[in-house]
Amino acid sequence: MELDRLLERAVELGASDIHLKVGRVPIVRLDGSLTPLEEWPTLGDTEVENVLERVCASDPSRLDTFHATGDLDVAYKAERLPRFRVNGYRQRGATSFAFRMIPKHIPTFAELCLPPGVQRLAEERQGLILVTGPTGSGKSTTLAAMIDHINRTRRSHIVTVEDPIEYMHSDQSCVVNQREVGLDTESFKRALRQVLRQDPDIILIGELRDTESAETALQAAESGHLVLSTIHTIDAAETVSRMIEFFPGIKQAQVRSILAGVLRGVVSQQLLPRAGGGRVAAVEIMVTNARIAELILENHTDEITDAIEKGSFLQMQTSQQALIELVLSGQAERDVAANVARNRHDFLVALDHALKRQAAERAQADAATRPPPGLGLRVTESMHRA
Repeated sequence: MELDRLLERAVELGASDIHLKVGRVPIVRLDGSLTPLEEWPTLGDTEVENVLERVCASDPSRLDTFHATGDLDVAYKAERLPRFRVNGYRQRGATSFAFRMIPKHIPTFAELCLPPGVQRLAEERQGLILVTGPTGSGKSTTLAAMIDHINRTRRSHIVTVEDPIEYMHSDQSCVVNQREVGLDTESFKRALRQVLRQDPDIILIGELRDTESAETALQAAESGHLVLSTIHTIDAAETVSRMIEFFPGIKQAQVRSILAGVLRGVVSQQLLPRAGGGRVAAVEIMVTNARIAELILENHTDEITDAIEKGSFLQMQTSQQALIELVLSGQAERDVAANVARNRHDFLVALDHALKRQAAERAQADAATRPPPGLGLRVTESMHRA
């Protein structure tokens, strides 16, 4: 199997991911669904092992690590192709791969159809901003758009710590240094220990995965830096809880106090099929105001969603509000949105109210544009007398 030709075909199809498994033909993810490439031959051990050697060619030590641990996380780039994030893993004694395509072009907020609250957060000067969502929800792309906006609009030093590097940022108004774990630094933990000594203004941490990375993010935000990162959580309330749960119980009151002071906002998103093809993001946005800071401090995270719902003047919106807007605008089907809602029943009740309100507003607008009853007859009579 020629790997580059397969990846080129996947790019032509518009695939977001490519899966390789012994005993199956290559499989691509199109608009969220898995589709086998039946025109390709079934993969055997030899073909998959060749892929392993190919993606590790730039750093042979990763091949040794894979054979020792059964796990591989690396970026792959070939001529005429975009970058791919590659995860290799052992399953039932054989090797499998998941390739995630990273587009060459960094999309803007407008191209991603992100709500204005995302740009509002990207224009913060210090504090902590978290982008959350399940795997494959577009977190990295949203973060890349935020970093690109900063890169074009400020004169600052941006340092990223990623495993591996996904989107490549060239210097624009900012100086951008991107560090890849395993290539530029021996470990994620070591890179985080050093990052505050590198005179950064903005720090991107690829993922908050443990107590040490969470503590580094909070310390950097406390010291006046702008810190952006990701967590695998589904909404703002769960994100706040997860940040606190990184730490032992004896420290959690102190962490709540710090988090209430430094957290600037949370962007939580999920992708769903767009009506007519493609995918669209439903985005929850929390902007930390006095009320939300108080809820964090007092450990009332269960009330954060209600506070977001009432914060539209700060460009906040809940995931339910985002889903309803997608249905009202025709970008998502009713059942598709209901299937990804946190609570299907509550969503459908709220959607029905919104649809009735929309219908009433349209009827009112139509009535305002229609001539008053009898006006046509009076005009005709006037013309006849003339």
